[in-house]
Amino acid sequence: MTALAAEKAEVMSNELRWGGDAQGGAPYIFQDPVDPNHLIGFEVDLATLLAERLGRKAHPVQGPWDKLLELLDRGDFDVALNGIEVAEEKKRVCLLSRPYFVASERLTIRRDDAQAPRTMEALKGRRVGTLPGSLAERILTRLGADVRTYEGGQDEIYDDLRLQRTDAVLLDGPVAKYYGDIDENLESLPQSFGEVQYAVAIPLGQPELKARIDAALESMGKDGTLRALYERWGLYTEQNAQLLGDGAALGNVPAPEFERWRVAVGKLPSWKERLRTRYPSVLPLLAKGAVLTLGLSVLSMALAVLMGLWVAFLRRFGPRVMRVLAAGYVEFFRGTPLLIQLTMIYFGLPELGLKLEPFWAGVLALGLNYAAAEAENYRAGLESVPVGQWEAAAVLGLSRGQTLRYVVGPQAVRIAIPPMTNDFIALLKDSSLVSLVTLTELTKTYTNLANAMRDHLGLGVLVALAYLLLGLPFAYLARRTEAYFGRHLKRAP
Repeated sequence: MTALAAEKAEVMSNELRWGGDAQGGAPYIFQDPVDPNHLIGFEVDLATLLAERLGRKAHPVQGPWDKLLELLDRGDFDVALNGIEVAEEKKRVCLLSRPYFVASERLTIRRDDAQAPRTMEALKGRRVGTLPGSLAERILTRLGADVRTYEGGQDEIYDDLRLQRTDAVLLDGPVAKYYGDIDENLESLPQSFGEVQYAVAIPLGQPELKARIDAALESMGKDGTLRALYERWGLYTEQNAQLLGDGAALGNVPAPEFERWRVAVGKLPSWKERLRTRYPSVLPLLAKGAVLTLGLSVLSMALAVLMGLWVAFLRRFGPRVMRVLAAGYVEFFRGTPLLIQLTMIYFGLPELGLKLEPFWAGVLALGLNYAAAEAENYRAGLESVPVGQWEAAAVLGLSRGQTLRYVVGPQAVRIAIPPMTNDFIALLKDSSLVSLVTLTELTKTYTNLANAMRDHLGLGVLVALAYLLLGLPFAYLARRTEAYFGRHLKRAP
């Protein structure tokens, strides 16, 4: 083991890497609306406390909520801690700690909607929003509701209810409190529509870590640490008192974190205020996401260009078997979704003993996918050059290599450059899919910030401009290159 690898291993052994999804929003894990460069939430605080009890330092790792258990099994983090529901099906793929939190499923409706469903029976056939893979979704499906699930985060679910696109929202109590209760146009019903418990997910085969986490949670429950944490976020209920074995009265204690959230997102500041203070504050995060997006896109496009040239030459000049294989490559990667290809590379290759880092898995997936498009661009460019050019080169005694380099190649490149530029711009945008593999690129940064700050329009314009600025230099470079290769052509009058 090299000195650098040994140092990295030592750092990781002193950390508790925990997986969560900041896109979900408050009060679990989210960017601070007041200071977006910081990650906050009651589970962020819980992870910090838990790591301290284990003698480690908490290190959050971003991952999609519905993929956390797969990422945990792959070894991308030590534990998953993000509203992981206690359910029998989860116990088949991971170990679950003792429950650390319990909540009711609460129904939120529009306050002025006289036809709104208010009972479980009334949900049948009604449009109800919730999160995919949640207990709430299973309850709604069982009741025969028209279930609408959202990948973008909790804020979008309540937005659709407010805009009358759905009739109700069924989600866990903490979500209803932080999104439904603070909106004067919405009403969260007090009765419970079900109960959910949260636990820490631990990889299979690590009973010692589970025992240590269970002991830490038990001690935090007995010494009042968990109660103080939940009270600070306004989440301590009779259900949690029973879970923790706390016989003390609940009391009416301040919830500073909830009040801070309510004030920060209760009403969007004016455009002038957002332009003056809010948007400048998120620029470091957006810049970080943009750098990752650009680096990933450039390396992926370089791989796509090299692979595309190789495949195009095989299809054009290779023996029959190689032409068939090259055509099969193009049809497979062009005809199947990039998301499936990325999933196969990141989650499937470890089954064969090949485990790639998230960044390089993203580069490989994007590069292989776009190589198919580039191969077709180059093949079309080569075949667009008149046969007479080849024949003239042969008469002059040029070899195939010389013909490609001096005669056919420049003409083919000029024809292939415009679609190549389009492909790079498309790749730049498709790089957002790498958020599946724990990378927080520009689009993922936007969704995290928009859900935390409840500002989709203004931040969306800002991120759209960032993508535009990333792509414009390459479009300009492509036009200059095209002009260079076509400098001897006469322009039409």
